[in-house]
Amino acid sequence: MGLCNVSPNEATVTAVARLAAASGDGDKAFELAKGVGKNGKLRTYGPGLFCFCEMGEADKAYEVEEHMRFIGLQLEEAELIGLLKVSVEKDREEKVYQYLHKLRTSIRSVSESAAEIIQSWFGGEMATKVGLPNWDMDQVKEAILQNGGGWHGLGWLGKGKWLAQRSQIAPDGRCLTCGEQLVCVDIDRAETERFAESVASLAMEREVHSNFKEFQDWLEKHSDYDAVVDAANVGLYQQNFAEGGFSIPQLVTAVKELHSTSNKWPLVILHNKRVHALLENAGYRELLEEWINEKILYGTPFGSNDDWYWLYAAVKHKCLIVTNDEMRDHIFELLGSSFFARWKERHQVKYTFVKGEIKLLMPPTYSVVIQESGKGSWHVPLAGEVVEESSRTWLCFTRQTSCESDNKQHASVVEASRVSELDQIAAPCHSDSFTNQNGGLNGCSGLAGKRKERSPSPSPSDTSLQS
Repeated sequence: MGLCNVSPNEATVTAVARLAAASGDGDKAFELAKGVGKNGKLRTYGPGLFCFCEMGEADKAYEVEEHMRFIGLQLEEAELIGLLKVSVEKDREEKVYQYLHKLRTSIRSVSESAAEIIQSWFGGEMATKVGLPNWDMDQVKEAILQNGGGWHGLGWLGKGKWLAQRSQIAPDGRCLTCGEQLVCVDIDRAETERFAESVASLAMEREVHSNFKEFQDWLEKHSDYDAVVDAANVGLYQQNFAEGGFSIPQLVTAVKELHSTSNKWPLVILHNKRVHALLENAGYRELLEEWINEKILYGTPFGSNDDWYWLYAAVKHKCLIVTNDEMRDHIFELLGSSFFARWKERHQVKYTFVKGEIKLLMPPTYSVVIQESGKGSWHVPLAGEVVEESSRTWLCFTRQTSCESDNKQHASVVEASRVSELDQIAAPCHSDSFTNQNGGLNGCSGLAGKRKERSPSPSPSDTSLQS
C-alpha cells in the first residue's frame, strides 16, 4: 500500500498490528498504531499493549497506556487487567495500586480471572512489605470525604501479611468476615461542583422565561435541607385515571414523612401555575402559605421546566431527591454524564403509595464496587448472577496484624448473625440521614416516571411565589 501511495485505514493497521504482536514484535505493533494518530481505537493499540504485558515488558506497556490516554482513549477492563497483571508479576507496587483504582472507576465487579490476579498480589511477598506502618487518620478521613467515600487514594496502609478471604456483605453494608463497613460511594467534590455548574449553565441557556440565577441566589440563603421533593412527580403519581389530578394529600404525606425521619423539612419544588391553583382552594391555602413562609416551597417561574430546579438543588447541596423520574433525558445533555449514574444511585429516593401511606425506597446502603477503607483493607465484588446482593461473593483483604483485634471484637457477632443476615429478604435501602419508619424499605425497584409539565408563558401580571 505504501508503494502505491495508498494510506491504510485504521482497520488495516489494526490487522497488521495484530500480526506483528502475534510474532512477538510489540514495538512494531505500537509504531503502526501511532501512525493512525487520533483515529486510533482501543483495538488499534491493544495488540502492542497486550504483547508487552504478556512478554513482561512493563515499562513499554505503561508507555502505550500513556500514549492512549494522551489521545483521549479510555481503557476498559481487558486493558486494565493486562496492565495489572504485568505490574503484579514485576512487583511494581505503585502501579498495582494505581490500576486497582482504575479498575474501581471502570467496572463495578471483577471476573474470576481478574480476581485470581488480584489475589496473587495480596498473597505475594511484595504486598507484605509495602505500606505505611503509621498514618494520619485525619488525613485519610479527609481524603475519603473529598473522594466521595469508599477510597482514599493515599497509598498502601499498614504492614505485614495480608489475610485473603471470600465473604458476603450484610444488607447493612457490613462485611461478614472482617466487620468492615462498606459505604454507598458518591461522586467526589470536584465532580459535584462540575455537575452543579453544568446543570446551572444548561438551565440558564434553555430556561428563556425563567430567572435561574434568582433561584441560585435564593438557594444560597436557604440551604439547610436534607432532601428535595419533585412535587409534580409525587402529586401526579398514579393519578392517570378518570377525574384524577394533582394529589396534594400525596405531596403532604411525602413532606411529613421526610420531616419525621430527619427532623428537617425538605425543599419542595413546584410550578407556580400549580401553586396558584392550590392557593385558590380554601382547603389548601393555609398550608401552602405556611410552606411558602417557612421556605419549604419554591414556585418555579411560568414557562420553566422544574426539572432543572430540583436537580440543581439536589446536586449543589448534596441532598436526596425524592422522585420516580429516571432522568434519562438529562443524561445525554449534562457534562460529566459518566458519573451521573453514580450520583443517582447515592441520592435518588424512589417511593410508592399503598392505601395512602408512602413507602420511601432509600438509596442502597453500600455500592457494589471495589472499596478501600481508612484502615487499609480492600473489598472487591465478584461478577455473576445474584438474586440478592447479600448473596454476592466479595474478596476481603485485610492485614493480619491490623485485623486481629477487630476479628476478636466482631467474631462472636458475625458468627451469630451470619446465617440470619444472609437469609434476610429485606433490600439494602438506607441513607445516612433517613430511615423509613413505616417499614417501607422492602425493595429498590423502579416505578413509573413522572408526567412532564410545562406551563404557558406568563402574562405581565403574573408574579412569582419564590419568597
